[in-house]
Amino acid sequence: MENNELFSLKGKVTVVTGALGLLGKNHCTALSEAGANVIVVDINENECKKFAKSLSTKSMGFGCDITNPDSVKKLRDFILNEFEKIDVLVNNAAINDMFENQSAAADQSKFENYPLDLWQKSLDVNVTGTFLCSQILGSEMAKAGKGSVINIASTYGIVAPNQSIYKKEDGTQSFYKSASYPVTKGAIISFTRFLAAYWGNKGVRVNTLSPGGVANKQDDYFINNYSSLTPLGRMAKTTDYKGAIVFLASDASSYMTGANLIVDGGWTAW
Repeated sequence: MENNELFSLKGKVTVVTGALGLLGKNHCTALSEAGANVIVVDINENECKKFAKSLSTKSMGFGCDITNPDSVKKLRDFILNEFEKIDVLVNNAAINDMFENQSAAADQSKFENYPLDLWQKSLDVNVTGTFLCSQILGSEMAKAGKGSVINIASTYGIVAPNQSIYKKEDGTQSFYKSASYPVTKGAIISFTRFLAAYWGNKGVRVNTLSPGGVANKQDDYFINNYSSLTPLGRMAKTTDYKGAIVFLASDASSYMTGANLIVDGGWTAW
């Protein structure tokens, strides 16, 4: 098989959850550019359909609450009715802490004060949502005897958050990275190993992609702090993960399962 064929996803049916997010859209674009038909999945169905039309292959949008089993089952039925199969599942949907009152964010995000409802919401979306999509959609791959599940984790699933990068130039702390994000992303890495071992004899590969921080119009002090702690000296661009997604989805990674592919500019190297 030639190199270009190894990375080809022509004819593959791929599902991306959290597809309207910063990286989700790039995951969808990368898969489509490699030839895959993409099911764009997020809460807002109209926006999913709109974005799906912008892709270069036959792609469709579907609104789904990944924390609701019935909603995920409707997604499964929709895909099977339209395409009769599922080849790739990218469990990308996740929530990150957002505090409406920025002036109170530093105090509210401290571990001692962190709200239980935010903790529970992160578990529901980041962990339970990944579990349900894998169980309901991934089972179709297991029945077919082939497929690739790609779970999106984070460097913070591997190492602890460095709280100093959220410190302003005047020394004040603007925000604390909460426990919920690293805990849920660490769980994703562990879940990947479980599922890889469980479905290995079914021909379903399950791997993790752990990306580093992405530049997204953050304050200059944060970008500088983050970049200074990264061997490559910069934050990621939104397009920096496109190759990794195609690699994990394609035959180029056919002997890879249970692994955690870290693409972080070297953040976890030191």
